[in-house]
Amino acid sequence: MPIYHVTGRFYARRNYWQVFRKQHDATDAKEATEWALSEIGGCHRVARRLIRIDTVVEAPAA
Repeated sequence: MPIYHVTGRFYARRNYWQVFRKQHDATDAKEATEWALSEIGGCHRVARRLIRIDTVVEAPAA
């Protein structure tokens, strides 16, 4: 399964967007995006509408 790097921002507190970088093995980019939304929302209690995904890139094979 390929590894995807997901980067973006989420609204952490008033007037502050926290940057995040996550990597996850997934079958496609959409699955990696859904996983990142779930992970950020669950760990930081942030609604999906307050999470911005900037890039989803497949990592090169090692």
